[in-house]
Amino acid sequence: MRKPPANIDKQNAVIRIRGLYKSFDTIDVLTGMDLDLYKGENVVVLGRSGSGKSVLIKLIAGLLKPDSGTIRVAGEEIDQLSPGALQQLRLKIGFLYQGSALYDSMTVRENLEFPLVRNSAHLTHEERDAAIREVLKNVGLEQSIDKMPAELSGGQKKRVGIARTLILHPDIMLYDEPTAGLDPVTSGDINTLINEVQQTYRTSAVIITHDLTCAKSTGDRVALISDGKFCVEGSFEEVFQSGDAEAKKFYDYNFIVDT
Repeated sequence: MRKPPANIDKQNAVIRIRGLYKSFDTIDVLTGMDLDLYKGENVVVLGRSGSGKSVLIKLIAGLLKPDSGTIRVAGEEIDQLSPGALQQLRLKIGFLYQGSALYDSMTVRENLEFPLVRNSAHLTHEERDAAIREVLKNVGLEQSIDKMPAELSGGQKKRVGIARTLILHPDIMLYDEPTAGLDPVTSGDINTLINEVQQTYRTSAVIITHDLTCAKSTGDRVALISDGKFCVEGSFEEVFQSGDAEAKKFYDYNFIVDT
């Protein structure tokens, strides 16, 4: 699947990262990383296991603090915000965890209703129900509204996880390994959905993955981490035709379906 064109505003960086460092004990994970994410753009971040991909999006979401460097999200320097201001900023960010992170004891409806009750208490029951049905329709799961997570397939859980992030209409989406553990056909469906979310909700996204098919299908730009920073970035073709040694090794040890 080829990535459909996106409406990207390169004069408007919704995320701007400069000189980002993060270590854990004696292990240096990020070592001076720079990154811009522009409004309307999907950026795919690739890297080997342990390269710092998931650490990066946790830093963007304010779940971790950097050792040094700056992270500006929607114009706010994230590690300088008060807890209340950080919580308000997070309402603009949709975070899809690798495992979807659904509440097993709640139905699909209740999983989606939870963030609405918590953050949009002014909505009536009818308004909440309409919002839930709309977002489920947009991810193709309206018929599953009263199912429990245990009754869903892995791909359906991913869709519900995406729906739950979309229920508050975030400006920025953070996807952590969105196709992990899925078969190729279901992975393709999730890739299509990521692009549909970008178009329908006009989101900007950072997509963390090691799946080259996902990268090629969803990324307007691809950035490859090596030694704690980006060694090469550009379109999928530019990255993997660049002659960069790390890009060649990453490509050679991954499987990609070219369609």
